[in-house]
Amino acid sequence: MEGKYVAGKIVESDFEWQAVPQERRRGFWQMFVLMVGFTFFSASMLAGGTLGQGLSFSRFIITVLVGNFILGVYTGALAYIAAKTGLSTHLLTRFAFGEKGSYLPSLLLSVTQIGWFGVGLMMLAVPVQKVTGVDLWLLLLLGGVLMTATAYLGVKALTMLSFIAVPAIAVLGTISSSIAVNDMGGPAQLFAYQPTEGIGIAAALSVCIGSFISGGTLTPDFARYGSSKKVAVSTTVIAFFLGNSLMFLFGAVGAISTGFAEISEVMFTQGLIWPAIFALGLNIWTTNDSALYASGLGLSNVTKFSKKKLVLVNGLVGTLLAYWLYTNFVSWLDFLNLTLPPIGAIVLVDYFIIKKGTYAPFKQASFKAVRANALMAWLIGLAGALFVPGIQPLNALIFAALSYICLEKIVNRKGEQL
Repeated sequence: MEGKYVAGKIVESDFEWQAVPQERRRGFWQMFVLMVGFTFFSASMLAGGTLGQGLSFSRFIITVLVGNFILGVYTGALAYIAAKTGLSTHLLTRFAFGEKGSYLPSLLLSVTQIGWFGVGLMMLAVPVQKVTGVDLWLLLLLGGVLMTATAYLGVKALTMLSFIAVPAIAVLGTISSSIAVNDMGGPAQLFAYQPTEGIGIAAALSVCIGSFISGGTLTPDFARYGSSKKVAVSTTVIAFFLGNSLMFLFGAVGAISTGFAEISEVMFTQGLIWPAIFALGLNIWTTNDSALYASGLGLSNVTKFSKKKLVLVNGLVGTLLAYWLYTNFVSWLDFLNLTLPPIGAIVLVDYFIIKKGTYAPFKQASFKAVRANALMAWLIGLAGALFVPGIQPLNALIFAALSYICLEKIVNRKGEQL
């Protein structure tokens, strides 16, 4: 897709099949609100609530800082590649997986994001229905249309929405947390909290990292719009380290105070019913439209249909299946989350180690149909996550990265290209 040209400049394109040109890149503040809006995810607050109820507050802080530091390093490295090349996650995977081999990562990423879109839609509709009594399916339809619309309009609409959502969520989350701390008797009581049933450190880190590593793997879809590598990396790291940590903090403080891990239940208990609906709506909206946008890019790589058309289809599918996804698919989505970190690990290793930090310009690059090394490394990474004790998402990254390096060395020794 080459976009539409007026006076020699591109004025409309989602760059599904090409690098984002420099004249369409964005500065620090636009990228900052876009990336923070992406990470302001209600599931992160739910995960924070789960950790808050299972850890002392001091251990919670350490766990979240370590987990989100790892996320920040992972996503920051992906953002660097995206800003340097201007390519989405799906186009970047062609270098390691091959052109048709990249269909596997694109399908996995797209299906996962459509699934989370439906789950997020239901997470918003249920509390709104409880408060207003409006028919659930009407709420799902209305929410699905609004979220699909911003994803259809592209990065500009996502950024504009984030300019509204980010400060609103931050303010409302701070108010809720302040009420929670005050209800407990002050910060001293918060730090004195001891869980009745503790969570092990490995399990806690798995929750922290796993809560958003699937979204983190899609970082290049957004970071490619950074005006420079510095802008892309800095905004991504801030979003995934500080922004995501803030979500965990809001969830944990509310859960410790009220006993509810779900942020809407916390705010309802605090009497913040309408602010809760407003905050939850913006929170889910910013993440859902990003998920839908990314799923459109992924399926565009596979089908060669435009991202805009696929966003409409994906939004319809996610909306119609929202109830079923919410009640039957969450455990499956948790499994799919483990299939995504190996993809990012292979992209990182291929770029920084195998290709020494340089990819040919995309228009000039030639790709094999399928590269078996990447597919084998992906399987090994998934097996490491499923069957090796430890922190599952981290196991997936490590096993995929090391196996890909080893397989590439074997191939190079033989003078072959798999």
